[in-house]
Amino acid sequence: MKLAFRILGRFLLFFALVAFVVTCNVVLFMNSVDFSEEEIRAAAPVTFFNVILLATLFYLIDAVRRYWTVTKPIQRIHAGLEKVVAGDFSVRIPYFRGENTANEFDVIIKELNHMTAELEGVETLRTDFISNVSHEIKTPLAVIQNYGTILQSDVLTPEERKTYAAAITEQTKKLSDLITNILKLNRLENQQIYPEKKKYNLTEQLCECLLLFEYAWEKKNLEIETDMEEDVYVCEDAELLSLVWNNLFSNAIKFSEEGGMIGVSLKQEDGKVRVSVKDTGCGISPEIGAHIFDKFYQGDTSHATQGNGLGLALVKRVIDITGGEISVQSVPGGGTTFTVCLDAER
Repeated sequence: MKLAFRILGRFLLFFALVAFVVTCNVVLFMNSVDFSEEEIRAAAPVTFFNVILLATLFYLIDAVRRYWTVTKPIQRIHAGLEKVVAGDFSVRIPYFRGENTANEFDVIIKELNHMTAELEGVETLRTDFISNVSHEIKTPLAVIQNYGTILQSDVLTPEERKTYAAAITEQTKKLSDLITNILKLNRLENQQIYPEKKKYNLTEQLCECLLLFEYAWEKKNLEIETDMEEDVYVCEDAELLSLVWNNLFSNAIKFSEEGGMIGVSLKQEDGKVRVSVKDTGCGISPEIGAHIFDKFYQGDTSHATQGNGLGLALVKRVIDITGGEISVQSVPGGGTTFTVCLDAER
């Protein structure tokens, strides 16, 4: 009923407009031609009928035009958005004329399809992220639960209790590191951390970060080789870049075999600063290298207990935020070299 009244209202409005235009034209025409009153009276019904006929014809033509150029595209967009609201991000709205046309509705459809493609990717990442986080949290919790149950036994020796307590401490530290890295990565990806750039000595920072791992490299009897230019300055966020160096040094030590070598170099040339961290570990295959910056990805499962796969994801995000570049060169069995390129301080 409402639709019928709406259609009738549109027709009457359209009729009034056509009648007004036709009447104005008839009056102007009659003022320029001499007609008798009888002739005018005879022509009036025909003129009125013509006005109704023209108004109806024009209304139908306009209704068909509006349906195909306005109503139909809007129906497509509305149907697609209903699916998106329902959680289906795989929907793609069909174009009215073509993807690369200047039609306004096709421009809107193109942007909506781009939005749904982005939402679909975000949803996939969210699902994978939750799955990975659940797995990473579940493993240490299971260890803590098992060792906690064992510690309740009265037949354990002091040495066994100490061993199990140390294992629980190690797993709780792993959980703490995991949560800390997740929070850092979340803040970085949501731009809640903004670089506070200031000039500082990069050479000193690298030395200080490397010394933090002195106990770790001495424990594995690793040889440290450095080739760093003195007093190299950059204008960056020192706290953010310290995350990069600490992760790269930690990985180099973790993946180096007993008695291996770690090399750190710092060069400045052509307005760029290049920091390289090299190890003599197991190396990375091309297949693994394509995913090393993905969250929770751990190519070498033999070292999985020593990390949670978020370190290099953090490194990549920090480098992206600072506007730098990071690359990796590796040969399976021949070691790995990470190179970070930053703008030199001017």
